[in-house]
Amino acid sequence: MASALTDKLSRLVKSLRGQSRITEDNVAEMLREVRMALLEADVALPVVRDFIARVKEKALGQEVLGSLQPGQVLVSIVNQELATTMGEGVSDINLAAQPPAVILMAGLQGAGKTTTTAKLAKHLIEKRKKKVLTVSGDVYRPAAIEQLKTVTAQAGAQWFASSPDQKPVDIGLAALDYAKKHFFDVLLVDTAGRLAIDEALMAEIKALHAALKPVETLFVVDAMQGQDAINTARAFKEALPLTGIILTKTDGDSRGGAALSVRQVTGAPIKFAGTSEKLDGLEVFDAQRHAGRILGMGDIVALVEQVTAGVNVEAAQKLAAKVKSGAAFDLNDFLGQIQQMRQMGGLSSLMDKLPAAMAAKAGQVDMDKAEKDIKRKEGIIHSMTPLERRKPDLIKATRKRRIAAGAGVQVQEVNRMLKEFEQMQDMMKKMSGGGMMKMMKRMGGMKGMPKMPF
Repeated sequence: MASALTDKLSRLVKSLRGQSRITEDNVAEMLREVRMALLEADVALPVVRDFIARVKEKALGQEVLGSLQPGQVLVSIVNQELATTMGEGVSDINLAAQPPAVILMAGLQGAGKTTTTAKLAKHLIEKRKKKVLTVSGDVYRPAAIEQLKTVTAQAGAQWFASSPDQKPVDIGLAALDYAKKHFFDVLLVDTAGRLAIDEALMAEIKALHAALKPVETLFVVDAMQGQDAINTARAFKEALPLTGIILTKTDGDSRGGAALSVRQVTGAPIKFAGTSEKLDGLEVFDAQRHAGRILGMGDIVALVEQVTAGVNVEAAQKLAAKVKSGAAFDLNDFLGQIQQMRQMGGLSSLMDKLPAAMAAKAGQVDMDKAEKDIKRKEGIIHSMTPLERRKPDLIKATRKRRIAAGAGVQVQEVNRMLKEFEQMQDMMKKMSGGGMMKMMKRMGGMKGMPKMPF
């Protein structure tokens, strides 16, 4: 959806350039483009109709002020209405309850409930400083219980054991009793899913809800499901008092109409969005910022947050102190810089949050190739001995052949990586010798900037 809508609106802005007033004709032209983009994105038809009506009402006859052009005014109106459709602002998770606060995870099989449960546990531990217990009520898929056990450990939470021969309500009550006795702040309950809605599934989750009285009932929905997501959301809303929605796989589809439809169909706010398969790939959903992404404005706030979260401050300070002291920048340091980039989510994840114009320019670089290049550099350095990493000058022809064979690359790749390392090493020497300003003067105003490892 993001790419289609962005392209259509960009063309519209250009076509309206020079006009002094928004008219019924140019509004009609814009609305045709927007309507087609939304329908192609699998947004539910009633949602599209309501959205178009609101935009038309606000746009007709609106004056174009100052340096603004009609297209820019229309994009501003569309941006605001997109945010309104998805639920303006941020809707925080509610933990205002006598501990443990019970959070029930509902949704169909395949939507990513189990992984999302672990992601939410990690978020609550790191961002809200909560003690979290997870439990699986999916007695139909033994693998789901084991999966939750594994990802819970990775998230840093604790897992309550359950088995396929137990009843979901019994499991939930036992986990709740354990959570109370061991002073947990939050109990996350992963529930069973089906490939489609059925009476048995709804009866089971209703019983679980009645027994546990959760403070939050979160509906986990795959953003790539399109119209199916709307039907599923409606069925769960009729069965349960949903308090929030978590959209998963928002990074995997350019259409993603569920983000626009599911909020209006259920009336429940979107609280989180899954942005990657990693356990830290869960973002608090901000409708205004998400609307900006859809319209190609990017999300610079999220970009800064992602970079900040990915930076190891302690390691950066150590490297700065090392450089300042005049100690040599070695291949271990070079590897650390590459790994920092990986921890930020990789190039493609950062690119997603850039404004469309900047992303288009950066998009001239093959992202897949760049990501593979980063992995190749890591592999080459990992094929070296600790001594070689500390003293790169030792790496001559024989060692290069051994390193290349160990990394599964040609010797030329090793030479290229070492050349980039030497450029970085040279830059670090200049920084330690006279500071950043002095270095820039020596480089002639940024000319000849050494190639970074990413």
